[in-house]
Amino acid sequence: MSAASRRVLVVGSGGREHALAWKLARDGAEVISAPGNAGTAQVGENVPIQACDIPGLVALARDRDIDLTVVGPEAPLVAGIVDAFQASGRRIFGPTARAAQIEGSKLFCKQILHRGDVPTAMFREFRTPQRARDFLEAREDVPVVVKADGLAAGKGVFVCPDRAAALEAIATLSEDPQFAAAARGILVEERLDGREVSVMAITDGRTIVTLPALQDHKAAYDGDQGPNTGGMGAYCPTPFVDAELMADIEARILVPTVHSMRRAKVPFQGVLFAGLMLTPQGPKVLEFNARFGDPECEALMVLLDSSLLEILDASVDRRLESIQPPSWKSGASVTVVMASEEYPGSVAKGRPIRGLDAAAAIDGVEVFHSATRFADGPSPRSVVNDGGRTLAVTAVGETLARAKLRAYSAVREIRWSGAWCRKDIADKGIDHVRMLAASDADPAAGPTGARL
Repeated sequence: MSAASRRVLVVGSGGREHALAWKLARDGAEVISAPGNAGTAQVGENVPIQACDIPGLVALARDRDIDLTVVGPEAPLVAGIVDAFQASGRRIFGPTARAAQIEGSKLFCKQILHRGDVPTAMFREFRTPQRARDFLEAREDVPVVVKADGLAAGKGVFVCPDRAAALEAIATLSEDPQFAAAARGILVEERLDGREVSVMAITDGRTIVTLPALQDHKAAYDGDQGPNTGGMGAYCPTPFVDAELMADIEARILVPTVHSMRRAKVPFQGVLFAGLMLTPQGPKVLEFNARFGDPECEALMVLLDSSLLEILDASVDRRLESIQPPSWKSGASVTVVMASEEYPGSVAKGRPIRGLDAAAAIDGVEVFHSATRFADGPSPRSVVNDGGRTLAVTAVGETLARAKLRAYSAVREIRWSGAWCRKDIADKGIDHVRMLAASDADPAAGPTGARL
């Protein structure tokens, strides 16, 4: 069956889903998004079925004769959308509910890592906030990381410099209604130091296809300050991960995790997304996700030369070993998330967005919609914001610095009341490239380029 005759359903409504729909449409597929946003409507058809309405999505796939369903967000995966589709005989890309617990439960993830001897941070788990508080009060005042065990839309992790901040994080998890379900278990981990990177791999449970490494920016504000968010930007590839280190990550982290899940009788099929810290002792796992990252997916899709549809098909059919490794465009990509006022808190919605056409007209730029809708008709002039992380402005360039310049040039074209973004996306990577260039050019230069 040719790509042009394929009908693909993309589940979700964010920037990740717009990027997936955009790439699949470029591969020649007919794309339907559920529920989608104002951006996905421009590359295919939107159907107003929510991502967690699993019976409605199964019925849609049956009624529209969908060839392949691709699930973007984590919540429907943890809720069992893959199990439901498989039970109804429909092809779907993603892990089962049990396998998705590698993201849905921090404790499950830790158990899998320990069984596979995968390097990660030491931790303690607590079933009540009071037990977590007692543990912190009784131990030395050192930096820790406090995590909600369950899903919290990327906001359930608190990097705490001292005991007071950790106790405040536990209070937030126990008192804020948005964490009620996620915080039924609380993990307190040692804080790892180093550079944080993201590495995703597509797997069919037996073979893995590792994708280029990226770096995400979780903190809300410049200089990695402020509260944790779902991600304020990303760039690809990150210069912190060379071929040797990538081979080490595959051998010590990705492959053992896939094997550990298979031995636990929870085989994983889909996207295995490792959040890693590059420590002096080597890479260690901060967390695993069970789907494409957001905004990492946007930065990846604009660089992927191969057919995404072919790769996803091979994963679903358990034949990844039979396809050629994916090819990638040269250069780099940068994604800058434009957010609405007050994010990561609640935001005012329905504010008109201007300048989308001007931004998209810049060479090498794609504007992916993360939380938008049409105010009064399918026209770019009527697009309004519909959530916190509103747009993922993505650019490619011959170098990381040029990709950043293009991305921020596009950002400057876009306006709505209360719009804001970080100004330093990709700076760590650019600085590292410059340091390496200075070191190569001057043998007498030290690690920072200064003369010894």
